[in-house]
Amino acid sequence: MTALNQANLTQLDDAVATPSYPRDRITPGIVHFGVGGFHRAHQAMYLDTLMNRGDALDWGIVGVGVMPGDKRMQAALAAQDHLYTLVVKHPDGEYQPRVIGSIIDYLYAPDDIETVLETLADPRIRIVSLTVTEGGYNFHHVTGEFDLDNADVQHDLASPQTPRTTFGIVIEALARRRARDIAPFTLMSCDNIQGNGEVAHKMFVAYARARDPELGAWVEAEVRFPNSMVDRITPVTTAADIDEIAERFGLEDRWPVVCEPFTQWVLEDHFSLGRPAFETVEVQVVEDVIPYELMKLRLLNASHQALTYFGYLAGYRYAHEVCQDRTFVDFLLAYMNREATPTLSPVPGVDLDAYKHTLIARFANPEIKDTLARLCAESSDRIPKWLVPVIRERLAQDGDIRLSAAVVASWARYAEGVDEQGEPIEVVDRLKASLMAIAQRNRDEPTAFIENRQLFGDLADDERFRAAYLDALERLHRDGARACVEHLIGA
Repeated sequence: MTALNQANLTQLDDAVATPSYPRDRITPGIVHFGVGGFHRAHQAMYLDTLMNRGDALDWGIVGVGVMPGDKRMQAALAAQDHLYTLVVKHPDGEYQPRVIGSIIDYLYAPDDIETVLETLADPRIRIVSLTVTEGGYNFHHVTGEFDLDNADVQHDLASPQTPRTTFGIVIEALARRRARDIAPFTLMSCDNIQGNGEVAHKMFVAYARARDPELGAWVEAEVRFPNSMVDRITPVTTAADIDEIAERFGLEDRWPVVCEPFTQWVLEDHFSLGRPAFETVEVQVVEDVIPYELMKLRLLNASHQALTYFGYLAGYRYAHEVCQDRTFVDFLLAYMNREATPTLSPVPGVDLDAYKHTLIARFANPEIKDTLARLCAESSDRIPKWLVPVIRERLAQDGDIRLSAAVVASWARYAEGVDEQGEPIEVVDRLKASLMAIAQRNRDEPTAFIENRQLFGDLADDERFRAAYLDALERLHRDGARACVEHLIGA
C-alpha cells in the first residue's frame, strides 16, 4: 500500500494519472471557500487539467475552511501534501483514477484568522471562489434580503478584524486591499443558486454596507461577481470508496473524491484581474449564463427533488435504483417536459430533449451510488430555489403544476419522519425541528406545510396549487408513493 503524498507519486500504480507539472513552481492565484467533494471534482480538476498542459501555474488554489467540519478536511489534505485522488466512475464499472495537484494549501480560519486575511490581501490572489452550499449565503428565503440578525454576522460587524463568517473574512480582506491600494479580487460563486453571482453580489455588498457604508459603496462599484453554472454529480465519499481505491490501485488516500464522467461549467467572462484560460479545457465562457443556469436548476436539480422523496418513501435508497424503475423515469420525464421546459428560454447550443435523456442516464449510473438521503438533505434550501420558481412561472402561464405540487407534497410526507414500511427517516435540514413539527399535522391540517410562508410565500393562497398539493398528499397517505406517481403520470 502506497500512501498518497508528493514523494510517493512516482511509486503509484500505472493506472493512476499523476500531475505532470512541477508543483513547487505553483504560486497562489485563487482562494476557495468550501473545499468539499464538488470543488475537488470540478474547479480544482479544471485547473489541474490546465496545469498538466503547462498553463495556469500562477493560479494555484489555497483552500479556506470556516465551518467546524472543515478541520478534518484540512488535516487530511495536509497529511498528503494537499494531493487527493479523483476517481471517475463509469456506468460499465470502469474506474478512472487521477491525482489532482492544483490545491497547494488549506487554511482553517478559526485557528489563524490573521493568516487567512493576509493571504486574501496578497496581490497575487485575483479570484476568490465559493462552494458554500445554498444555505451559505445567509439570505431570507422569502424576502431574499441578507440576514443581519445572524449571531455570527453580528459578531463580525462588532469585531471586523477577527471575523468568523465568509462575509466578514472576505470584506475585511477587501478593506485591507483598498487601504493598501491593491485592486480587489473577483468573487466567483460556484454554488447551485439561480443567479449565483448576483446573489453573492447582493449579500456581500449588504454586509459591507452594514459594516461601513463607504466601504459598501466601494465593493458595489469595484468588485465583480460573475454568474456561473456548474454540474457534476459528486456523492459523499464513503469508507467503502476509500477501501475500493486501496484495493484496486494500492493507494492510501485519506479523502478521495468519486464522481460521474459528465462535467459542465458555464462561466460569465466578468473578471477584473484576469482568469485562467478555462475555455481551453471545455469550460463554456459566455456573456450570459442565465439560460444554461435555469436549464440545470429546473431540469437537473429540481428533478433530483422529484425523484428523491417519492423514491425514498417507496423503499429505494439510491438514485440509480429509482432511475432504473420505468414508473419513476416516466414521472421525471413528465415533470421535465410538461412543467419545467415551458419555463425555460432557448439555450444556445443545447438540444434540450437530448439533455433531459442524458440526465436520466446520469441518474441511473449504478457506480455512483448517490444516496437518496443526500439528495433529501437540506430541502428547505433547495425546494424554494429550484422548484418553487417553476411553480410560480407555470401559475403565471396558466399552465399545469400538478407534478411540481406533488413533489412538494412528497417532501411534506417525507418530513413526517417515517417511510411507508414504518421505518424512521433521518431528516437532515437546518429547519428540521420546525419542519417535522409542522409535518406531524399533515393529516389533520393538510395545508399546514405549505402555509409556511418562510419557504413558500403566498403559494398556499393559490387555489390551483393548493388543490393539486392536497390531492397528491392525500394519495400519498392513502395509496403510497408508487400509486401516487402512477396516477400523476396517467393524469
